[in-house]
Amino acid sequence: MHPEQVVAVSVTGQWASTVPVDEDGRPVGDCVMWMDTRGGHHSQRLVGGPVAGFAPVTAATWIRRSGVPPSTAGDDSLGHMLFLERDQPEIARAARWYLEPVDYLSMRFTGMAAASPGSMTAAWLTDTRRSDIEGYDPVLVRRSGVSPAKLPPLRPTGSMVGTVRKAVAIELGIPVDVQVVTGTLDLHSAAVGAGAVLDYEPHMVISTTSWISCPVEKKKTDVIHQMATVPGLTPGGYVLVNNQDTAGRCLEWLRDNIVSPDDALTAGPIESPTYRDLVDLASTVPPGCGNVIFTPWLTGEHSPTADRHARGGFHNLSLSTTRAHLVRAVLEGVAFNSRWLLEGAEKFTRRRLEPIRLIGGGAQADLWCQIVADVLDRRIERVAEPLHANLRGAAIFAGMALGEVRREEVRSLVPVDRTFVPDPANRAVYDRLFAEFPKLYKAQRRMFAQFNRMH
Repeated sequence: MHPEQVVAVSVTGQWASTVPVDEDGRPVGDCVMWMDTRGGHHSQRLVGGPVAGFAPVTAATWIRRSGVPPSTAGDDSLGHMLFLERDQPEIARAARWYLEPVDYLSMRFTGMAAASPGSMTAAWLTDTRRSDIEGYDPVLVRRSGVSPAKLPPLRPTGSMVGTVRKAVAIELGIPVDVQVVTGTLDLHSAAVGAGAVLDYEPHMVISTTSWISCPVEKKKTDVIHQMATVPGLTPGGYVLVNNQDTAGRCLEWLRDNIVSPDDALTAGPIESPTYRDLVDLASTVPPGCGNVIFTPWLTGEHSPTADRHARGGFHNLSLSTTRAHLVRAVLEGVAFNSRWLLEGAEKFTRRRLEPIRLIGGGAQADLWCQIVADVLDRRIERVAEPLHANLRGAAIFAGMALGEVRREEVRSLVPVDRTFVPDPANRAVYDRLFAEFPKLYKAQRRMFAQFNRMH
């Protein structure tokens, strides 16, 4: 592509993170990341209570207006803003705006602070009941205690923030009239990049985290299983949001801490195997990996059970368990967790979700894709170049914003490189193991709370 062919800038990335910036959009403190729970004690005082961890009346107000109550763990944008305002006074005094990373980057391109109902989802401060309501919900803002003056102005999702600043355009070698589209969260760009933008077209991600989502017709919330609708790809639209906190991160943890750690028992750093090496090793073990089950709750869990205290583990190890069993158990454990989530998602949408478009770094492994198909008992369509699906989604989203691409055309613009069909020969073993999976959580729930409440 030649620089003169660039017609738009479309930013996508992680969400539920907060960048405090000054009037010019320059950071005045570190980005508070999505796993950061330092604001949890403030969130607890705001919405915490005895019913599923929430104060019923307070949570009901949030659910009715925004669709989701703030996280009592503080690991969302509202928790981050409360942490900065109340525990980081120097940064708070220097901050003009609290921006999501995608909106921070958009401001660096345009010089203008702007967000959208989509990008500000995890602040839980917008009224999502009607698409014609502009701005933040005054009731929720007042209850939150966050300074409304530091919330970036809202633009409609899929609209133009402005044009690239002249100095930036010159530095990048692109035209000065290039438009900047409202930033998209990875949830939204994943849906577009998977070609799953029409109502009830599902996609699944195996990345650092994992989720199963689809656009939906109307606002809905399931507090118990931590699923809800949030502002979607277009004004008035919605998308299902849920999240499993560690997926690909589990394989990374296994590699770096169990398979090839750099610790006092080694003579120095040792060469780590590639993820392909790990998957090849896992392929030497049959499905069910000797009845070893891995539970992937290494940092707690959001959906389908909201428990920040939950922790992972290997179950049913024996003297015959090998490293290959452990690796395959991680792949299968993530898939079992996804099946648990899929059950909740299908109850939420009241329909069978199939075929499922699969993207993310984990989708590069054929074995993992087949395991997902077998465990979920669903046809899986792997998108071509799954690692880069979000980048494709951001580009197509810009085309939609410019009026060059219609939603009905998106699926045809996203190639599928392989379809994975469930293998009936593996149903019995996976059904038997999955039947124990939720029971493992229920049996250990009190222990998790006792051991991890103060951490």
